[in-house]
Amino acid sequence: MRRLKFLTVLGFVAFGLAGVQAAQAQDSQQSQTYKIGNVEVTNPWARPSTGKTGAAYFTLTNHGTSDDTLVSVESDAAAKVQIHDMTMDGNIMRMRKLAALPLPAGKSVNVAPGGLHVMLIGLTKPLTEGGSIVMHLVFAKAGGLDVAVPVQMKPPVASAAAGHMMPGQMPAQMPTMGEMLAMQHPH
Repeated sequence: MRRLKFLTVLGFVAFGLAGVQAAQAQDSQQSQTYKIGNVEVTNPWARPSTGKTGAAYFTLTNHGTSDDTLVSVESDAAAKVQIHDMTMDGNIMRMRKLAALPLPAGKSVNVAPGGLHVMLIGLTKPLTEGGSIVMHLVFAKAGGLDVAVPVQMKPPVASAAAGHMMPGQMPAQMPTMGEMLAMQHPH
């Protein structure tokens, strides 16, 4: 009976450790948040590249009461960095360079695949999964901000609140060690 309890406890501990390891792996893709003035930059990421161009993405939120503008993006990772918009014209994808990106007061602007994006042209080296680059975002009112941009296949996880565990956290339904030791196994 005691051995059965021990094996049950051991099974729960192994389950808990597996969950923590999965959460730690996921944490490498956890979102990052940067703030300057009233502007917040969240979830920066870039896809791995196969050629001399790449793309980076993030969400901009203007928490202020007046509009701001992303006027430029710079990075040592590429010869040129441009803000682009992508639209579909019938069956034809059209990309165009934007002079600046308006950021309305109290609103968020999603710079994401299939729409607005930052184009990295003339990469100094390929963007490889697990690596990162630094981009310098310049806003008309808020000023300049350096942002670390991880290179990964998928967008970062928004937060632990979205149903993902943080490292060291156990799932809510997981019994405590004391509860596991007190469990009686049915005969």
